[in-house]
Amino acid sequence: MIRYTLTTLLLLLAAFVVQQFLPAFTGLHSARILLVQLVFLCTAVTVGTPTMLLLAFVGGFLWDAQCVLGPQGGSPEIYTDPVESLRFGYSILLFGAMGFLMQGIQPLFRQGKWQFSALLSGIAVFLYLSAEYALINFVRGEFVLTRGTILQISLTALLTMLFSPLVFWLLFRISNACRHVIRFDGIKRRKQRYC
Repeated sequence: MIRYTLTTLLLLLAAFVVQQFLPAFTGLHSARILLVQLVFLCTAVTVGTPTMLLLAFVGGFLWDAQCVLGPQGGSPEIYTDPVESLRFGYSILLFGAMGFLMQGIQPLFRQGKWQFSALLSGIAVFLYLSAEYALINFVRGEFVLTRGTILQISLTALLTMLFSPLVFWLLFRISNACRHVIRFDGIKRRKQRYC
């Protein structure tokens, strides 16, 4: 259990590194693959609640450290009016909410029905981006929702969801290497064979 937890934590940290090299697809309304959120979501359904909360804290903290800190809107000499942004720590709450959403479908995942979790990962990314966009608009004091924004959020969720089978495959391999059980259907089949 501890080896699997540490390995998933390292996988989440590796996702932060790889995320830096993933480009936005300009032909698809600048949609992108949110690898960090995807790794977190796929991992959240394979672990218990305490481990999920630890991963949500680490993932949200590092996401905010990467995206929120620094001069907003560019150089302060050029841009004299600061851009209103969200405060540090909001991503931890959003990661936690996504994790609890994935934990709700965990019984189906443990029965071997990972396809539902893959679909829910796309829905969770869509909800995450929608909540983040709504919070940004709330902080700015105006709500502007354009067709391009809706397409960007939807296509980002779809692209991210398409890569979830690959992440689940990787998590199954890691769980086998760490001797961590994330699916119960294999145990039932082995018991029936020996009876």
